[in-house]
Formats: sequence, structure tokens, C-alpha cells
Amino acid sequence: MTRSPRTALVTGAGPGSLGEATADALRELDFRVLTTTRTCAVTEDTHPLELSLRSSVAALAAWVGSTTDRLDVLVNNAGIHLDLRSKWSEPQLVDGHEIHWRTNYLGTAELTRLLLPRLLATAEAEGEARVVNVVSKLHARGRNEWLTGDVVPYDSWAAYGTSKLALVHEAAEIERRYGARGLHGYSLHPGSVYTRIADRGLETAPVLARLRKLVAPLERRSLTSPAEGARTTVFCATSADAVPGGYHRRSAVAEPSADALDAAAAARLWEATSA
Repeated sequence: MTRSPRTALVTGAGPGSLGEATADALRELDFRVLTTTRTCAVTEDTHPLELSLRSSVAALAAWVGSTTDRLDVLVNNAGIHLDLRSKWSEPQLVDGHEIHWRTNYLGTAELTRLLLPRLLATAEAEGEARVVNVVSKLHARGRNEWLTGDVVPYDSWAAYGTSKLALVHEAAEIERRYGARGLHGYSLHPGSVYTRIADRGLETAPVLARLRKLVAPLERRSLTSPAEGARTTVFCATSADAVPGGYHRRSAVAEPSADALDAAAAARLWEATSA
């Protein structure tokens, strides 16, 4: 019987993105790679995903279940960073939650929980499976006290950081709960990567958006390319040198913020958002 190829799901793999570069690199390593973007037609290996919508997350998980009999790697790469100019004085809500929290953390956590059975089955059959959360050094702007409540006083950058802090906790908690069964969790900062993530954050600032287009060549030279940024993601997805449960930068384990090291906070967060 022919074995199915190693399979990865990479979210947020639109054109020119870190996710697209990650998917390309994994294909070069002979993975079958399933991808998502916010707006795309369903194909054999691609499906739309809007993380802020429970129905979209559930539809993606069902599609994965009908598309592949194994899932070796889940790369949670999709996310948003809005209000880059810090103009919001109060949170923008989606589904009753602050938009960064609902999209970056809750949507990702929902998807991961729905795919846990397939990941665990693959770990049992193949010896290992991995969940890789792409976070940010800005997780240091988050606080454990804001994980299940409100960011007070509200600041969109702190809200973004808190959503990324939660994903660091998520990866570490996956390791604590499932590492002995072969399912390992990793988180990483990919570097300051030139992608289109800022586009949505500047939608309400057309003058700045036009200015950004003018300086794009300089920005490309000063920031890391998506292919370079993807190296740490691929390292966490494939390398024996990646540290299970750890936070990584530049393809090596690194020290996260002090709040990210609080295992009790991670456990509380898992329980509070598992429903």
C-alpha cells in the first residue's frame, strides 16, 4: 500500500505572504500542502478561511477532514494587525470579542481544537505531528491579566500583543497536554517581514497607504523577505533541533516574555477557551 505523503496545512497563504513562502518551502521538502486565504475559490488544496467567523473555521476543518487522511503539521500563520496608527479609543468587536482577540487567538484556537483528532491520529500512526503558531515579538506587549478580559485602558497594539501572547501559551500548552502522545507545539517570531499584513491596517488612511506604496522599494530592502521569514516557521515545522513547547527566533529557541512563561496562565486560558 502506498503511504500518503506528509501533509501540512498553512493558513494565511495569500500572494506575497509569509504563509505562501512557508507553503512553497514545505512543498520543496515533499509535503503535500493545503493552504487558506481569506478570499479564494475552493480547489483541491486551497480553501477560504475567515478566522473571525466560527462557521468559516468549522467549514475549513470539515474540508481538511474530507481532503486528507493525515495531518502532520498545522501552521497557524493567518492573522491581522489593524489600527497601526493607534487611533482607536475603544475596541472594535467581532462576534462579541475584540477583533484581534477574536481573529488571531480565538479563531486559531477553534481551528486547532477541531483538527486535534486528525493531528493526534497522525502522531500515533507516524510517530509525530506538530502545531506551529506564528506569533510576534510583540507578544511582549500583551499581559496575562488581559487574556480572558479586556485590555484596559484600551490600546490596539496591546490587544494585538495579547492575542499573540495567547498563541505562545497555546503552543506550550499543546506540548504539556499532548507531547507524550507525539503531538508537539511550537511558537515563533518570523522577524520583521515585508508582507501585505499592513494593508488592512491602513485601509482607513488612504494618504498613508499611497505613501507606503511609494516607499515600498525601500521597505523591501530594509525588511526580511517572506522567504527568509519562513525559515523559522519551516524550522519549527520540520527540524529535530526545534524545541517542543518553545518560542523561537532566527531558527533557534529564544526567551519569550515573562508572562509567556506562566504555565498556570496557559492552563487557565486553555480551559477558558476550549468550549
